Amino acid sequence: MQLVSRPAVQWKSGAASDATPPVTAAPDKPRSDACNYLPDLCAPAAVLGVVLVAELGAIVMALARQSQWVSFFTDLGRTSVVLQWLSLTSAAVLCVLRPRIERLALREGTAIALVAVMLNILLVSEALYWATDFIAPGMAADGWLPADHWFFAARNLAIGGIVACGLLRYFYVSAQWQDNVRREATARIHALQARIRPHFLFNSMNTIASLIRGNPAAAEQAVEDLADLFRASLSEARQRITLTEELEIARVYERMEQQRLGERLRVEWDIAALPGDAILPSLTLQPLLENAVYHGIERLPDPGVVQVRGRRDGDRLEVQVVNPVPVDDRGERSGNRIALANIGERLQLAFGAAAGLQVESGPTEFRVTLMFPYRTDGR
Repeated sequence: MQLVSRPAVQWKSGAASDATPPVTAAPDKPRSDACNYLPDLCAPAAVLGVVLVAELGAIVMALARQSQWVSFFTDLGRTSVVLQWLSLTSAAVLCVLRPRIERLALREGTAIALVAVMLNILLVSEALYWATDFIAPGMAADGWLPADHWFFAARNLAIGGIVACGLLRYFYVSAQWQDNVRREATARIHALQARIRPHFLFNSMNTIASLIRGNPAAAEQAVEDLADLFRASLSEARQRITLTEELEIARVYERMEQQRLGERLRVEWDIAALPGDAILPSLTLQPLLENAVYHGIERLPDPGVVQVRGRRDGDRLEVQVVNPVPVDDRGERSGNRIALANIGERLQLAFGAAAGLQVESGPTEFRVTLMFPYRTDGR
């Protein structure tokens, strides 16, 4: 039997695998107390949010100070100019300082961020006051700005300090919550993958056991394939792999089952439209192929064909596995439902609502469709 090539998954089997791999320097891990909770205030959505929050603050302040609509709109215009300048420049300062602050300890970075915002508020307040007095002398006395120069600066510093402290606290709590969500999702993914891998291992060992007496050479090849497969999928403990690597794992499994079932099993691959660099949770496609063999082909009295099809619709990818089922089929085995629920949950954890799993059970065939967005490691 001709073995398929494996360009995407680089590993060695046999005695060569016992060699000690070269030691490489471990990448620097992010500090647990790093000040990395500041959002990207340079993003367009963040800038829009700053503008809206500043304007809402201006409306609240104008409503609190005025009792007539005419004076309210005049006051709103003046307050909006001041708050928009203070808010946008403060956001720009944090945006510029963010890469440097992220390398500092939590308390040190937070203190620097707060001091930078306060200094910006002071400088912008002074610039607004002197610019107004230079362009239109007497406007401060007319009520456009407070007549007391130092009161204007002190008021802005007090209000800005209170708002800045509240926002920095909100950013920190929000970042901690998002980190906890990611940690919980990661733990759930590891637990779900641990449930799949022993199941695959047991079935693979049964395949090898059935080959030992009748075809020792094939059994030896199956052991090497199993070792290669698990080395590729477990050695790096990666949560996601490329579609090329996942397809290679599925093809190794196909070869192992082909040695056991012979002409009873045939797999047709129609996946040329799929991009090989797309990422997805590891061991997503292989369990579907395993189910197609275990719940379909093995239960047929005659040879059967498993079809694996793939298509791309923009940034959306679909992989479909179709297997025949016996005409007198009386229902699925319980393991099939567990595996499908497992894969569906892992897709949801990895991609959210953008991914899903669709199951169609007909009288003569069983169809499972994986749907997930096209993402790469660089995205």
